[in-house]
This record gives sequence, C-alpha cells and structure tokens, in this order.
Amino acid sequence: MAPKRGLGKGLSALLPSENDNDNAGASGKGAKPVSTISAGDTGVRDPVPGNSVPMEKKPGEFFIPVDKLKGDPNQPRKNFDEGELAELADSIRQKGIILPIIAEDAGDGTYTIIAGERRARAAQLAGLSKAPAVLRKYSDEKRMVVSLIENIQRADLNPIEEASAYRKLMELAGLSQEEVAARVGKNRATVANSLRLLKLPGEMQDSIRKNELSAGHARAVLSVSPAKAQETLFREILKKGLSVREAEKRASALGKENKKSKKTSPRRREAELAAMEEKFITRLGTKVVINGDLKKGNIVIDYYSMEDLDRLYEIFGG
Repeated sequence: MAPKRGLGKGLSALLPSENDNDNAGASGKGAKPVSTISAGDTGVRDPVPGNSVPMEKKPGEFFIPVDKLKGDPNQPRKNFDEGELAELADSIRQKGIILPIIAEDAGDGTYTIIAGERRARAAQLAGLSKAPAVLRKYSDEKRMVVSLIENIQRADLNPIEEASAYRKLMELAGLSQEEVAARVGKNRATVANSLRLLKLPGEMQDSIRKNELSAGHARAVLSVSPAKAQETLFREILKKGLSVREAEKRASALGKENKKSKKTSPRRREAELAAMEEKFITRLGTKVVINGDLKKGNIVIDYYSMEDLDRLYEIFGG
C-alpha cells in the first residue's frame, strides 16, 4: 500500500475559495468557533484524564455536529476501507482531528463535505458529536478539483475512482487532459494512462476496484487486442497470479500470436479513421470502434452500466 502523503501547503492555499473574505464571520446552525477539542467538547472520554487536544484557532473554523455533515454525491472516492476507518477513529480518539473538514452550507441545516469525508466518517465512528470544519463555497469545478487533490495526494482513490474523477472533471468543466493535469498537479501522460483504464470492460474495472488487478496489470491487458486476447490475459492474471512484469511478457506473446493468425488485409486502414476513433475514445471515456471506411460505416460505443449510459446520453446533449 502506498504511504499516505500530506497536503503540503494545504488545499486552501492551492485553491482559495470564492468567498474567503466572507468566511471569517460566517456560521451555520449548530456551528461554533473552534478553540480546543476536549473530552467535553467531543463527547469522547479523554484517554488521559484532564487532558485536551489543542487546536489552533483560525478564522472561519467551526465545530459542526457530525450528524449534520453529509457526503458529496460527486465525491471521487466511493469506497472506504472499514479497517482503515477504524484505525483513523482510534487516532482521533487519542489525538483529535488535526486537519479540519472543508464543507459547504447546504442551506437546510446540513453541510456538504467538500474535502474530508474519510475524517468525518472516522469521527462518527470514534463517537465524536462534532468536528472542526471550515466553511467554503466553490463552483462545481473547484469542488471537484479540491476533492481530487485531497484524495489523490493522500493516495485514497483506487485507479478506477481516480480515472472516473478525471473524466468527470473533463465533462464538468469542458477541460482537456492537459488542463485537468495542470489542475491536479499531474503530468498529461499520467492522466491519459489513467483514463485508458475506463476502456476496460466492467468486470475488469470491478477487479481493479477490488484490488484483484493493479493498474499495471490493466495497462498490460489494454496493450493487446482484440477483446478476446484481453479476456485471455485477464483470466490468466487472476488464475496464475501473474506479476505485472509477467503480464507484460504474456501480453507481448499474445500480440505476436495475434499478428501471426491475422489474415493479411487487402488495404491499410485509413490513418484519418484511426485518429477519429481515438478522438471518440478520449472524448467519451469508453471503448469506441469505427467500422467502415472514409465513405460510410458505423460506430460502436460500449457502456457498462445504466449510469454509464446516462453519462453518454448527457454528452450527446440529451
């Protein structure tokens, strides 16, 4: 497992909110200024009698009831490991919440978590009645970027969640791969390689989510064609427990076998057609095959769930 990394200069420094000047005096229902987290403040029995966990008071920070903190449905991270949450809850019982949760007032007495859902869940598991938070208001694009930055820098996303978040950000703000990479501090190749994982069939994506298949294994699978060869390699990786290096070697062998078995095509596929197919794949974030020539043909677009189908419908202006 990759080591957890800190946020460096912090989310607020990376992405200042759109109303930072208003937040110093802002408050919501049930929120009160943060000073210290003690046994009395948190509702948790202090592990060392008489002790409290100091929190530096900063403008704009408040105590918000944990049960009023709600997850953002667009949060990139969908899976939360129960064991890791339990460990974080133990740490919170001992040391408190060091980094405040970033939330937005939903206007109905609840607060939508922009960054820190993992901390909020662990706080609830630890028995805290309230947690320190900073109230912010971002555009949809900035909210997504903030969530991405926190999760990616903390290595909290699985490869499919990360890829889906990049695609969502591209759709949400109409950004190119280069622009997304700049927003989250990655190079374009990293973002492009991540997005390629979404070309895999649903079953293979699920295997990545379950940590049965690594991103390195997935790239090896993607390097072969046709789909039947990908399926063969995928099954071999799971059955034989192939390492990434072994999977790459097997992919190379399958590629050579495929070339030998292919019948010689009477004409090369037009470069323009191949380029257009690649554009469709990048834009739609899924497998796309163009059958035909420059005069006529058909386009086959893969989808892997009803949610995926709805997403494609929206892209086409539905």
